[in-house]
Order: sequence, then C-alpha cells, then structure tokens
Amino acid sequence: MKVLVIGGGAREHALCRSLSLDPDVNALYCAPGNAGIAEVAELRPVDALDGAAVARLATELEADLVVVGPEAPLVAGVSDAVRAAGIPVFGPSAEAAQLEGSKAFAKDVMAAADVPTARSYVCTTPEEVDTALDAFGAPYVVKDDGLAAGKGVVVTEDRAAARAHALGCDRVVIEEYLDGPEVSLFAITDGVTVLPLQPAQDFKRALDGDEGPNTGGMGAYSPLPWADPKLVDEVMETVLQPTVDELRHRGTPFSGLLYAGLAITSRGVRVIEFNARFGDPETQVVLARLRTPLAGVLLHAANGTLDTEPPLRWSADAAVTVVIASHNYPETPRTGDPIEGLAEVAAEDGPDTYVLHAGTRREGEAVVSAGGRVLSVTATGSDLAQAREKAYKAVARIRLDGSQHRTDIAAKAAEGR
Repeated sequence: MKVLVIGGGAREHALCRSLSLDPDVNALYCAPGNAGIAEVAELRPVDALDGAAVARLATELEADLVVVGPEAPLVAGVSDAVRAAGIPVFGPSAEAAQLEGSKAFAKDVMAAADVPTARSYVCTTPEEVDTALDAFGAPYVVKDDGLAAGKGVVVTEDRAAARAHALGCDRVVIEEYLDGPEVSLFAITDGVTVLPLQPAQDFKRALDGDEGPNTGGMGAYSPLPWADPKLVDEVMETVLQPTVDELRHRGTPFSGLLYAGLAITSRGVRVIEFNARFGDPETQVVLARLRTPLAGVLLHAANGTLDTEPPLRWSADAAVTVVIASHNYPETPRTGDPIEGLAEVAAEDGPDTYVLHAGTRREGEAVVSAGGRVLSVTATGSDLAQAREKAYKAVARIRLDGSQHRTDIAAKAAEGR
C-alpha cells in the first residue's frame, strides 16, 4: 500500500512512524513533512491547504490512501478534493470538519444529538458578550468560534481579560466552566461504525502546576489508571455514536478521526470540544500503545468498511510524551536555534524512547527550531512511572537554547492520584 500523509508536525511524525512499521505499507510519503519525518518517509513539497495540489500529488504518487493530518486543510476542503480524484482519504469533508472549525456548529450538533456539554452562548456583539459573562460568572470560559491552533480559548478569573479576548474575535462561544479532570478520547469512524481508541490526558497550560497561558499541548500520557473502566463505553454511547449519527442524518457524514475533549465533572461526563483529526500531543502516546497495524484501519474508515475491522489490539505498557518548546512559546516563539542531542537519544535510550519532530527544519547538516512546539519526546514503560523516567532522561539529553518544557507531565497519575 502507498500512503501519503499531509502535514508536518509531531502528530504527522507519530502517524508516519506507525505507518512505517506497518508491513502492508510499501511506500510512505509525507507532504510537506519536517526534518524528523524525513527519516521514515519520503518528503514531497506541497501547499497543504491547496486541495487541487494535494490531489495532483496523490495521483502522481499513485497513492492508495491519503491521510490528512492537520485541521486547517480539513476545514479548507482538502479531503473533498482528494475524494473527487477517486483516491481513498482519511479525513472528513469540509462540511463535517466544521465540527472543529466552528464551536457554534459543534454546539448545535450536540444539542440536536442530546450530547452532554456545557451551557453556552454564541456572541457577536459587545452587549451579548457582557450578558454571557454575567450569566456564568467566573471562571470565565471564552472560545474563539473558529480555528486558533489550540490557543483560541481563554479560561480566567479576570473578567476584563475574558472580555478583551471575546472582543478580539469575530464570533465567540462563552460557556459555563466545567470542573473535574479532562480526558481526550479519539475514535476512528467511517460515518456509521465508530471504533474508539484508548483515552489519554494532555496538559494545555505552559507551566508546571497547570499555570501560565493555554498552549497547543505540552505533554500527554496514556492509559489513565484513575479513570472509570467504563468510561470509553459511556462516551461511545452518549457522545461519539450520537454525534456521528446526527451528522449522517444531516447529510454530512463524518469519516475520519473524531476527537472528543471531555471533562469528568461532578455531574458526569461533559464534552468540552470536538476536533476533526488526531490531537497533538495525545496522538503520540495513543499510537505508541497501538499494536494493530494502522494503515488497514484507516483505509477501512476511508472506504466505509470499518464494520469488518476486528477490535483493536493494545499494549499493556504506559506511554508518556513531553513537549520541548522554543523560547517564549506560546507568545512570540523564537526560531532558528540549533538542536543538539538527537543522535544521543537515538544511540543511548533504546527503541522504546524516541523523538518526534514538530517545528523543525534542516539547515545543511544541522536541525534547527522552526516553530513554537519543537519536539515531542515519547517513551513507553511497564507503568507511568517508568515511562516518565525514560522520557525525562531523554529530554535532558536534548539541547536547545532558551527552550522550555513542563516537568510534571503524568506526575500525579504516576503517584496514583
């Protein structure tokens, strides 16, 4: 099978790594990719937002499957263009991807499907913003309606800060604050059948102790030893299957990866948000534990035959990923700094510990930073404590001037909390 992956972040590196280990994949391409992905896939240049260009590239490569990684190409209709060219594609249509592209659309779908979520207001004027902020009170939760690369959400006790964020957006969703721990659950679907993956937890705040600004994610772990064993079944019944059914009934079937960001509140499971693609950094730990070859599952989803796929197989091991970010991320991250120590990790830390590239590029023989989140260090172990130890041992080998990372990823869970 020839597979083309669209994107160039740590999520796409994790996907390419898993696909490269699949015996059914005999040719693997990534466009545009990054310095790390080049080690497992052949890179091709492309504008990932140009559906016609992606479809042409897939046709030239005679791809049997295209996997669209990031949200922006999905919302831009890249999957539609590839499907129109007659090539199977893993990724929802532009219309179905509005589940992530518009918070208001997602709220409408959830209301129709009776999916539990936070009460909310959609606001377009200062008067509506003030009414919503007063209705819910602090902590204030303000979400840019559109795509914002994981940084469009403000959760704050400061009403002025919440109002300023709201007024800086064309349209916002203001909602009640949901208490309790957050969980990410992915599901692969062909628009009818829904196949859940293992849950993970990510860390959105920039600093230890969940302090600092929201980011795209500073680390993640799986499994969740503290979670109810029935959590996946409950989310399947109350969230994932009803959402997929509702979209199909609307004539906009969702085929691809449905991501549910959940809060385990005192009143039960509530949906915080939906994404229309694999989440980063949770993908890194979920795929690290997946034992079923990935390509066939994605192809079944693309072809509408997911009901023929047997249950997924999982490793009993735990996985932890720690994100290394550039200087001053997420405000104005510095780029162009050389990255050292990557070869040391590969040589010293064994196959169960590896580095996934996000914002990197090659300059001659050197690898330099090219984005805010630069690398994800992922490790597996017999339990979370061992996986954490291995991941942070590798993080310590990597040298990037001014870089930052959290030191508490999975710490509470590893201690049984």
